[in-house]
Amino acid sequence: QVQLVESGGGLVQPGGSLRVSCAASGFTFSSAWMYWVRQAPGNELEWVSTINTGGDGTYYADSVKGRFTISRDNARNTLYLQMNSLKPEDTALYYCARDPGGRDRGQGTQVTVSS
Repeated sequence: QVQLVESGGGLVQPGGSLRVSCAASGFTFSSAWMYWVRQAPGNELEWVSTINTGGDGTYYADSVKGRFTISRDNARNTLYLQMNSLKPEDTALYYCARDPGGRDRGQGTQVTVSS
């Protein structure tokens, strides 16, 4: 049974940083490309970032490029998203997923950027 469990969300001020994590189980994590997607209230799911199996290939949406860093620890079956210089428009429910469309995703962790 595939499980993706996100954690680490919270309330942060504009300009602040946060790291969210995703614990994966039920499949061969080290063989899977992984993704972060997000959904703001009233909006559709938005692709945020992709990482290849080895972690040496990463891709970002223009809206987060230069501020967010995706990484993975295959020994711990864990995916990360380090978010710096956060903006109010980054407020969303953040999901890790096994596809870029987010069809196979976890329950999400809320990130709120507000003063």
